[in-house]
Amino acid sequence: MLHLRLITPPDRTDDVVRLIGNTVGTTHLVVLPGAARNPAGDVVMCDVAREAGDGLLSALQELGLDRNGSIAVENIDLSLSRRADKAEAEAPGEGADAVLWEHLTDATHEESTLSVTYLAFITLATMIAACGVVLDNAVLIVGAMAVGPEFGPLAGISTSIVQRAPRLALRSLIALLVGFAVAMAATVGFSLFMDAIDLFSKAQLEADRPQTAFVYAPDWFSFIVAVLAGAAGTLSLTSAKSGALVGVAISVTTVPAAANAAVALSYGDMNQTWGSTTQLLLNLLGIILAGTLTLLAQKYFWTRGRRTREPA
Repeated sequence: MLHLRLITPPDRTDDVVRLIGNTVGTTHLVVLPGAARNPAGDVVMCDVAREAGDGLLSALQELGLDRNGSIAVENIDLSLSRRADKAEAEAPGEGADAVLWEHLTDATHEESTLSVTYLAFITLATMIAACGVVLDNAVLIVGAMAVGPEFGPLAGISTSIVQRAPRLALRSLIALLVGFAVAMAATVGFSLFMDAIDLFSKAQLEADRPQTAFVYAPDWFSFIVAVLAGAAGTLSLTSAKSGALVGVAISVTTVPAAANAAVALSYGDMNQTWGSTTQLLLNLLGIILAGTLTLLAQKYFWTRGRRTREPA
């Protein structure tokens, strides 16, 4: 269930209440006349089944509530109410399959913002991965994958394509490109420093590395895994199962490939630099492609399912 807290202009309150009352899957309607102060207006609250949430939010925006009032949405972790159970049963579809497009756009917008924190995470992840590839340590590689924040901008690009949001696409692309550029440049410097204090060496980089050689040897499996991980990551975002994102993060060699390219570049090994860069680009392309197709499929099947369930 979702909880909606609305601030409505007094002349729109009746329309909002009528809309909520006519939406299948809503309950616990509360109206507080004149309770809001900034902006001034009435406060309307209700609970709505997740599968009915996107339609209700779209209708509220059509009433101009996002411009003249306020729409706040929260997830309800626990609701002990027979009315809530009935509302969920009456709402068409399954809540786990529903996509809140406004929430997805807002979430990916936040995750794809180029910030100091984002740059710090992706840089630290790439440096950890650099240690992993030089030491041929799979544990460090997995740790670097989990730290890397690059899935946010990748999801933002997929969402922007489906929702036709050019600003989100630009923001996500800038975060992705600038983030990897800064992280790789910093890792080149880190690699040179580690070499200067005799912790990294070219011999280690070019030695047989059975645990981490895959980061500079792209093949079809690299692309296929990226596609599968991209689909899983997108589903985890849209179904609010964020725990699955950790599994997605450690499935794709984006950060490790960037790290190996940076270390190889610092030693002038262009074969590994090119191989790692190709691996990185293949993984990024696979995730974006899979995320976009997954969102398009969800949009198509959910819209078709709603039309099928609507009474004639």
